[in-house]
Formats: sequence, structure tokens, C-alpha cells
Amino acid sequence: MNQPQHPAHQHPRPDFPSQDQPHPGWTGPMDPPPDHGEDSYRGSGRLEGRKAVITGGDSGIGRAVCLAFAREGADVLFTHLDEERDEARETVRWVEDAGRQAVPVSCDIREEANCRDLVDRAVAEFGRIDVLVNNAAFQMSQPEGIEAISTEQFDRVLRTNLYGMFWLSKFALPHIPAGGSIINSASVQAYKPSPHLLDYATTKGAIVTFTQGLAQMLADRGIRVNAVAPGPVWTPLIPATLPDTVEFGKQAPLGRPAQPAEMAPPMSSWPRRRRPSSPRRSSTPRAGRRCRRGGHATPRPGRTPHRTADPPPPAHHTATTTAEHQCRRSRHTPPRPGPTPPHTADPPPPAHHTATTTAEHRCETHLYRTAQVPHRSIRVLAAP
Repeated sequence: MNQPQHPAHQHPRPDFPSQDQPHPGWTGPMDPPPDHGEDSYRGSGRLEGRKAVITGGDSGIGRAVCLAFAREGADVLFTHLDEERDEARETVRWVEDAGRQAVPVSCDIREEANCRDLVDRAVAEFGRIDVLVNNAAFQMSQPEGIEAISTEQFDRVLRTNLYGMFWLSKFALPHIPAGGSIINSASVQAYKPSPHLLDYATTKGAIVTFTQGLAQMLADRGIRVNAVAPGPVWTPLIPATLPDTVEFGKQAPLGRPAQPAEMAPPMSSWPRRRRPSSPRRSSTPRAGRRCRRGGHATPRPGRTPHRTADPPPPAHHTATTTAEHQCRRSRHTPPRPGPTPPHTADPPPPAHHTATTTAEHRCETHLYRTAQVPHRSIRVLAAP
């Protein structure tokens, strides 16, 4: 039986050997080698029969997600750059070892036509897309500041991190059935930007906003849209884009960078098939559900109070409405037989009886859930 281990000591801690690689970076020369879950991830069939498209699946977080999806039972089509063919072969090996189909595709997602062709290839291979993981990204550190960020670099960062995600989501959507999922890779840079990664952090903030908006847009279609926002993760992109890797991840709460294998579990758990469950009770009426009658204590026998009007509803009686549903005002217990008190107009509804649109209601009660996990913060935006 495996014993719990302190997470700070589960993986290598800095200081690391100084190392530098040309972009896009490769797994082999990295010291220590990154962990993609090759020896640790155990699947349980949560994605049995699913079809997934994952960008940047040749190495790093992308490879870990490909491996996890395959061990959960999914077939995987993933992208890589031309210079990453050797890395892609290694990912194919791990997916096929899990008994699933792996389809590597060389694709530069900075071009709209390439994104369209990628979706067409996935549909030709699988017939549909159950899960789209927008993981591919580009960054390049510029410690000299904004003056050192060229227009060419700025354009490459935005087209890789934002345009590709937008185009793939748009083109894949007609092929994603209800119950499908779109998962985007954001970053802690969206919330705590590092000055030397200004352009990269800008795109990660935009990914968070895009995820929140798209989650609301697709909720009625039964498609979940989620994002994972990792902190520092030990991938080939680090020695290829940062000037110093010796103390990389040392500032993290656990004193070390995360490994790609630690990013895969939340991504592989979101698209899983879920058993239907009974709805949880809520103090806020749901769409299509009548408001409860306000309950009031009845007077004791022989004590008929003087009443000039029906009492107002209790303080806890609130209503959330949609276009299809208007909460009725509380009905009240009539007085017991006796003298008929003077009756004036019904009192107005309480000040907090307001209408909330369907989109806002879902947003407030279902879509935004945030969980803090070591090395990363995960923002879950899921359709109800």
C-alpha cells in the first residue's frame, strides 16, 4: 500500500543544473528529466471510447495529458511542430502502449487554414470530437522590458496562444456533442504577471476571460468549458525560453516546480462520463420551479390580532427568475374566523425580490468554482 508523501519532496527541487536550449526545446537533455506520469498515472476508464484533440502534445503538459487520456480510454489526435517529430514519436509510443489510437499531426496553429484542416483531420479519423484541449503556447522572456518585445514576437505569442485557441474552438464546436468538453491552458501569469513575460501573461489573462464567456455561451448546449492555470511547471519550454533555470520554481509554495504529470489529473477528470444524480437543494428557486409559500405562525386560539393588511413575506423569501419563469408573490395564511379586519392593498414585494437573467443565474450558481491546488490554481467553469 502506498504511503502518503509530503508533496514538497515528491519531485526534484532546485537548485538545478544550468541549462539552455534553442526553441522549442526537447525533453531528452533536461536535467532532471520531467515526469509525464509514465510510471505513476493509473487510469480507471473515465474516458472510455472518447475522442480527444490536444494541441502541443509532443512534450511537457501536452504529453502528460495525452498519456492520461489514453490510460483513461480515449483515442488521441495531437499536434506538434515539424522540429518536434522525435518528441511526437515518444508520445505516440506511450499512447499506443495504453492500447489507444494516437494520431500525430504537424500543425502550426498560428494559421487559420491549418486549424480548419486539423479539425477536418480529427473528424475524418474519429467521426467526432468529444474533448478539445487547447494547450499549445509560446513564450519568450524579455528581461529588458517592453522595449525589447518586438512586433514579431508579440504577434507570434498572440497568434499561438489566442488565435489558435479561438479558431480551433470555433471549428471544432459543430463536431462536439452534448456532454463534450473544451479545456484551455491558462497560467498563474493571468493573475500574477511576471514583467519579463508581459506579452505571454497578457494572453493568459485573455484565455481566462475567453473560458468564462464561452462556458456561459455553451451551457445550454451541454458542453463544458474549463481552464487550468498552472504555476511554474518543468517542461522543455523553460530551458528554451528563460535565461536562468537554476532556481526555477523555488518561489512556489512547495519550493519546487510542478511536473507535467501533476497537471494531467484535473484535465482528465473534467470530461468524464457522469452518472445522473438528484439535484441538490438550494435556497434559490431554480428555473421553472415555483417559489415556496411564505410560512407564518398562526395565532393561538382566543388571540385574534388586529390586522390591517396581509403580513409581508419572511425575510428569507427571495426569488431568482428567468425569461420563462416569474416567481409568484408569497401567499399568506388567512386569519382565523372572527371579526373581519379592515383590509388595505396587498403590500409590495420586498426590496430584494429582483429578477436575474438565465445567463447570470447560471453564472452565479453553477459556472464559477475555484480550487487551489499546489503549484496551480484551477478555475472550473462548467455547465450545470
